[in-house]
Amino acid sequence: MEISNDKITAYKNEILNLKQTMPQMAESYHQFTGACFQEGELDEKTKHLIALGIGLFANNELCTFYHMEEARAKGATDAQIMETVAVASAASAGHALSQGLTRVQQNLH
Repeated sequence: MEISNDKITAYKNEILNLKQTMPQMAESYHQFTGACFQEGELDEKTKHLIALGIGLFANNELCTFYHMEEARAKGATDAQIMETVAVASAASAGHALSQGLTRVQQNLH
């Protein structure tokens, strides 16, 4: 996956700006996300694969790229990454279907 270095640089610059304008919030976020991605009941690779799927669902280009690279760095294979893409696709389709059935179809009767 290719992502513009300009987008990554812009994001990093804005993180630095956030640290200057809201240092406590920025540090709290950093500590929270750091704790979330530490190995626990799930290993770090699995956590980044989960985050990759969420990034895809949310259409978040930077998170998709970041978590794909982190999952790869933690040992994820291309096949595991693509299986994550497939699962995210299935969950996304299930989301649309469940909402269509409960919000739309149910109200057609």
